[in-house]
Amino acid sequence: MEWYLKALKNYTGFQGRATKKEYWMFMLYEGIIYLMLSVVEEIVGLSYILTGIYFVFTFLPSLVVACRRLHDTGRSGWWNLIILVPIVGIIIFVVQTSRESQATNNPYGPKPVM
Repeated sequence: MEWYLKALKNYTGFQGRATKKEYWMFMLYEGIIYLMLSVVEEIVGLSYILTGIYFVFTFLPSLVVACRRLHDTGRSGWWNLIILVPIVGIIIFVVQTSRESQATNNPYGPKPVM
């Protein structure tokens, strides 16, 4: 939960780097919360109300942590746009965010400390 809250608190911090663990833990918690909200919506009979509100609330933090994760692999945050390409773009994005961190400082900042 620490990684999830850290990303939410740093929702405007496009500069810097995010470790692979920080990014994937954020995505894991976000997925779990989406799943729980979807179940509640199904039980109560709401159509995408809760998940829609949650999406609006977490869109910018998700974008920022993905940008910082790409920075950690030495890529520009503009690589986020690759997910707009159906199927292939999403695969490329997942591969890029799954790569190891650059071991040294890069133009986006020093290597993050765990």
